[in-house]
Amino acid sequence: MKIDKILEQLKSELDYCNDKNILNNIKSKYLGKKGLLTSLLKELKNLSPEERPKFGQLVNEAKKQAQELISKKLFLIEQRIYKEKLAKEKIDVTIPSEPFLEGHKHIITQTMEEIFDIFVSMGYEIEEGPEIEDVFYNFEALNMPDTHPARDMQDSFYITPTKLLRSQTSPIQVRTMMKKKPPLRIIGPGRVYRRDYDVSHLPMFTQVEVLHVDEHSSVSELKGVLEQFTKSFFDEDVKIRLRPSYFPFTEPSFEVDISCIFCGGKGCPVCKNTGWVEVLGSGMVHPNVFKSVGYPDGKYEGFAIGMGVERLAMLKYGINDIRHFYRNDLRFLRQF
Repeated sequence: MKIDKILEQLKSELDYCNDKNILNNIKSKYLGKKGLLTSLLKELKNLSPEERPKFGQLVNEAKKQAQELISKKLFLIEQRIYKEKLAKEKIDVTIPSEPFLEGHKHIITQTMEEIFDIFVSMGYEIEEGPEIEDVFYNFEALNMPDTHPARDMQDSFYITPTKLLRSQTSPIQVRTMMKKKPPLRIIGPGRVYRRDYDVSHLPMFTQVEVLHVDEHSSVSELKGVLEQFTKSFFDEDVKIRLRPSYFPFTEPSFEVDISCIFCGGKGCPVCKNTGWVEVLGSGMVHPNVFKSVGYPDGKYEGFAIGMGVERLAMLKYGINDIRHFYRNDLRFLRQF
């Protein structure tokens, strides 16, 4: 019978087939639209009405059998390909693996955490604020009128006439005082932005502000906090001195120097042979700041401290260029 011969021919071709592309061609040859088995249905017109159903049934059964043979062959081919792939991709577990490089905290993060630990141990709490700040919180509430140089477009990054990237973390102090009543002991960390770029300045850097507000406060209390912080942070018995300075939000204001940690105060290129190195700014909170946040006149006193995290890290670890912190040079970062 013709159907049997076609199936025998199919089996013979499948016996020698070991490739998926050849198998697809065989499938088209026998089961495609013009395939050998499919074409048999064209002979139905030459048969009598009584013979057509039986012949059609035989053709359909043959097509089903052919499909099963082809599927079985496809499975065998795929199994062989899979085994060959496994043999080629075999892993030698005795070969030493590539070294695993474990990450670590960035030096700025490490330095900030050191600062947090010191002040939290003294009873201070951490407060945060937005980096996109309102002019009121960034300037006006901090006793900086419209004519103050810090409000010039050359110094600050304005987004709108009333919004800017904060140029200091002092707005955190203002926001905290407006929502909490004294006594207050807070530190406010975060990124700040100014139009500056050289070996000691960046357009974006990190600050930590410290605020202490109570009914009674004094410069001697401020100095005690500064001494405790500098000795803890630098792990040395450093001396400090307060130099008169000017900040619009404090009065009196002080630049804070420490005895040079590189020469012990004897004089070296780092301290320009003075024996002292500037580290941060501080002062007693200006009465106008208390007035801006709605505190009763004369009821509270306080002091504020502002420090650049990069500046402190540079001094502690002997780093000579602030830009190293953000160049992502692994040779630098792996030292810490």
